[in-house]
Amino acid sequence: MKFQNSGFSRRLATCFAALSLFVSVLAASVPINASWREPVRGKNAMVVADQEIASKVGVEILKKGGNAVDAAIAVGLALAVVFPEAGNIGGGGFMMIRTKDGAAHAIDYREMAPGAASRDIYVDKNGKLITGEGSSLIGYRASGVPGTLAGFEIAFKKYGSGKLTWRELVEPARLLAVKGFRLESWQAGDLGSPRSVLAKNDESKRIFQNNGKYLAEGDLLAQPELAQTLGRVQRLGAREFYSGLTAKMIAADMKAHNGLITLDDLKNYQAKERTPLIGNYRGHQIITMPPPSSGGVVILQILNMLEAYDVRAMEYNSAAKYQVMTEAMRRGFADRAVYMGDPDFFAFPVAPLIDKKYAEKRGATIDLVKATPSSTIGPGEVPGYESMQTTNYTVVDSAGNIVVNTYTLNNGFGSGVTIKGTGILMNNEMDDFAAQPGKPNGFGLIQGERNSVQPRKRPLSSMTPTIVLRKDGTPWFGLGAQGGPTIISAILQGIVNVIDHQMNIQQAIDAPRIHHQWYPDQILYEPFGISPDTKKLLESYGQKFVGRPQYFAGATAIMIGEDGVRLGAEDSRSPGAAVGY
Repeated sequence: MKFQNSGFSRRLATCFAALSLFVSVLAASVPINASWREPVRGKNAMVVADQEIASKVGVEILKKGGNAVDAAIAVGLALAVVFPEAGNIGGGGFMMIRTKDGAAHAIDYREMAPGAASRDIYVDKNGKLITGEGSSLIGYRASGVPGTLAGFEIAFKKYGSGKLTWRELVEPARLLAVKGFRLESWQAGDLGSPRSVLAKNDESKRIFQNNGKYLAEGDLLAQPELAQTLGRVQRLGAREFYSGLTAKMIAADMKAHNGLITLDDLKNYQAKERTPLIGNYRGHQIITMPPPSSGGVVILQILNMLEAYDVRAMEYNSAAKYQVMTEAMRRGFADRAVYMGDPDFFAFPVAPLIDKKYAEKRGATIDLVKATPSSTIGPGEVPGYESMQTTNYTVVDSAGNIVVNTYTLNNGFGSGVTIKGTGILMNNEMDDFAAQPGKPNGFGLIQGERNSVQPRKRPLSSMTPTIVLRKDGTPWFGLGAQGGPTIISAILQGIVNVIDHQMNIQQAIDAPRIHHQWYPDQILYEPFGISPDTKKLLESYGQKFVGRPQYFAGATAIMIGEDGVRLGAEDSRSPGAAVGY
């Protein structure tokens, strides 16, 4: 039985009030059997995505001669049709690529703030955060300029196989939009809620909620307007979205509803290549995303602190391990709140933050039997420092090229806005900025002035596609996750589970997790992960827990076995599938 998480609209009721916007109640009530579950095997190649239809699209592209990058683009476009909760062309994200020759590339196609955005745009005249329509969460003013198609275009032109055309990569998604696809029960449930953000927008309600006559399991969902948009992008290229008819339709609908995005914002959007972060954990190279992703820095910081301890000897779910991990998380997220933002706006040398000596100093304050209150933890002294609905998918081809892609609309179905005549669901990514620096955002994260709203700035993100190498430098596994700030803890613990606890890749991402993000000063934990005795022992150290356990985040991963077999793993918390051949 699959645990259906990935945020579909049944949100987790949790003391992490903001985090509950992002995680959802799982449909099952039995424990994850990490002890026996095996990954899916593929002799040649593997695709793992949060919707089986999309995984199969990727495999077909590979069979036609495409490489992992070609497949990743086709999967991303297919998810925009069959996984509207998070799959998108109206959002943005990050793509990590490691080519068969060993070169690593990071593509940043994060959304950007429109030119009309300003620091206090989501604060009313009384200094209070605006809620509802017009806020950073709901409606036309919540959207940043989308980056997905611009990012895919860079990947295609620079790292695609050259054997398939752009038209061929778009065609599977276009056909799915034309012909429709059958809804599974969880998806029908998410779409069929009068409380959904979709109900607040006429176009969204018409397309996804059948004008209030909700679709049921097994019903066909076709999206003819989205098919037409994909057809234009297919014929004219990705830039059609930014300067063609589609761009004009987006700008017109935004103007008609007091939105922020203009035609100039779309024309001026650019995706960027950035230098991947390279770290090392117990002799294994970790390749991960740089800012404006915060996750890569935080994960490397925490791994550096954990390296001082024999985590394997502590055992998987011991109080000793959870104490050290919680304290390391607390310190990593404290640094995130102050130091991180869009590197195009602030000089931000990352090297000091991920240096082993800095971790040594930062970790020296960890007490093995006493919690450090978050109120007493500030950022470390660094010399010279200047979402929720997300989906991740992973692809490994027969040549050994690896792609890990994480992209998002932020919350489930983003801002709830579908642009009239286009079928495009828009993001609510403006909430990933610090609408009020120093106060929690929609995920409960406290963020500093460096992540304040500014025109053409990219908001800080937790999305962290990551690739891990064996000690001999050969590729071992790639993984990524969805889940707002819990993405960071999911990837972190996946790495630790493989390297320290010697789990297979499926067990590593299925295993129960914990999460601590500095504030709120509580441990989020999952059912069956911490025994009552362990929890009591940690509480005696001064650790605080949320009121009840709940599942969070959802990962996809592929490992390359020593025999070359591709081992695909889709998180039990998510509804997708690993498909190989």
